[in-house]
Amino acid sequence: MANNLKNRTRTRDLVLLAVFTALVVILQFLPIQIPGGIFSITLVLPVIVIGVAICGKWAGAWLGFVFATVVMLTGGADFFLFMNPPYTYITTPLIVYVKGIGAGLVAGIVYDVIKNKNHTVASIGAAVVSPIVNTGIYLIGCFLFFKDTVDAWLQGAENMSAFLFISLGLGNFLIELAVNLVLCPVIIRLVDLVVKKKISR
Repeated sequence: MANNLKNRTRTRDLVLLAVFTALVVILQFLPIQIPGGIFSITLVLPVIVIGVAICGKWAGAWLGFVFATVVMLTGGADFFLFMNPPYTYITTPLIVYVKGIGAGLVAGIVYDVIKNKNHTVASIGAAVVSPIVNTGIYLIGCFLFFKDTVDAWLQGAENMSAFLFISLGLGNFLIELAVNLVLCPVIIRLVDLVVKKKISR
């Protein structure tokens, strides 16, 4: 009986993970451009947060990997990819995959740590930390690998650090964080429904 329940739970999680994977792919193909900006915001982070809350932190890592793969395949990182080849053929995918996987994995870890105390707080924590990790790793990668190149490209920019933080990082982060927080009630409701269903069994 216990084995049958375990198998059903595993099958359900795999089906849900497949659905979340499809949603990540679809949403990443529909990027929203910030007016006047050169980068798009992503709508997949709420899906990743729901995925980690329902299927676990490793599901978050997987969804982050899928997110990063679609970014690379759709040309979302081409600005950096072709900036200074062949050097950027290595550094660009490195940043994209580390930030994507990190956003899902860290959100999952935060949720796991808090969930036994309060599912609502755990969901909000995961929703907040996901865009922080996504943008934070992106900015760190810019400073480590692309500062000189972007400095040369943006000859009129007096302060490269301020440009990256405000124009390329802060704008994306605030919008992605706002989207996650607006969708938090939906995230919390979905997670609560799944958790209650697990408990009732």
